Amino acid sequence: KDNRSRFWVAYKKVAEEHDNEFLERYDSDLEVMLIFSGLFSAVSTAFIVAMESNLSPDPNDTTHALLTQLVLIGLGNFTAAGSTPAAPASTWSPSIASIRIQFIAYASLSFSLLAAFGAVLGKQW
Repeated sequence: KDNRSRFWVAYKKVAEEHDNEFLERYDSDLEVMLIFSGLFSAVSTAFIVAMESNLSPDPNDTTHALLTQLVLIGLGNFTAAGSTPAAPASTWSPSIASIRIQFIAYASLSFSLLAAFGAVLGKQW
């Protein structure tokens, strides 16, 4: 029994050293991943906010069309006022490239937040 107990004491010591090194290494790796994913999420969000205006019509075009109609009505030209579209935004649609870029930006933000969530779960475990 004495040889067995010495073996298990030595094994426990070596296993604890190995486990502590393993946990320290992966804890620092998770911290780096958490910082990187947080910074990447912030940058992605900034790009998404900057590109958001590409997905909606320019409100100045609508204002311009309505003012044009008011001027035509004020000049007494009712037939020309009725032939111009009141809302040019109804014919507007975002470009396919803009939609694809926004999709990629939102996907990268989602994956970055998922990585940050995984790092937080890993650190708490």
